[in-house]
Amino acid sequence: MAHLGLEGVVRGKVVKTTVPDKGAVCPFDLVNRQFHAQAPNKLWVSDFTYVSTWSGMVYVAFVIDVFARRIVGWRVSRTQTAGFVLDALEQARHARKPTESLVHHSDRGSQYVSIRYTERQAEVGIDPSVGSVGDSYDNALAESVIGLFKAEVIHRLGPWKSFEAVEYKTLEWVDWFNHQRLLEPIGNIPPADAEANYYAALEPIKIAA
Repeated sequence: MAHLGLEGVVRGKVVKTTVPDKGAVCPFDLVNRQFHAQAPNKLWVSDFTYVSTWSGMVYVAFVIDVFARRIVGWRVSRTQTAGFVLDALEQARHARKPTESLVHHSDRGSQYVSIRYTERQAEVGIDPSVGSVGDSYDNALAESVIGLFKAEVIHRLGPWKSFEAVEYKTLEWVDWFNHQRLLEPIGNIPPADAEANYYAALEPIKIAA
C-alpha cells in the first residue's frame, strides 16, 4: 500500500506518540527483539499511548518488567512530556528498588531519548536501550500490553468524560492485570504469581547455601 501511495481509513484523529528527536544521541538496541528475562528487575520496557476524552487528550505511560509482564510503573498525564514518562519510571524504581544490572528499553520517542530521561537513567545505574525508528516490533512487548489496555479498558468502557475517569480505571486495571489476569506466555497465571513462584524457588537454594 505504501508503494502505491495508499493508506487505510482511520476513524477519528490520528495522534502521534512516537516522535523521534533527530538531534538526540540514541543508545544502542541492547534487546534486539529478545523480550525475555531470567529474573525480575533485569529488563524493563516502556511506552505510552493516548486516550481521547471530552475534556481533551490524555496520555497513559507504562513500565513493564519483562520477566512476568508485570506493570511496575504507570502514569496518566494531560501532556506528553519527558517528565510524564519519567514519573512512570520513578514510580517503578520506588516500587521495585532494583539493586543489580537493569536494562530499560523503549522506542525512539523524543521523551525517552531526552537529556532529562537519559541522564536520570545514568544517575541510578540503568542501562538504556532504544529500538529503531518506526518499527513497533522493536518494542513489541510494551505495545502488546498497551494493546490489551486499550482493548480491555479504553475501547470497552468509553467514551471517556475526563482525565480523572481514565486515571481511576487505569489504576483498577493495572491492579487486576498484575494480580488476576491470566497470561499465556507465563503459563496462564497472573504476573504476580509468576514472580512469587520465582522467589519461592530460590528459597531452597538460599537455605542450602
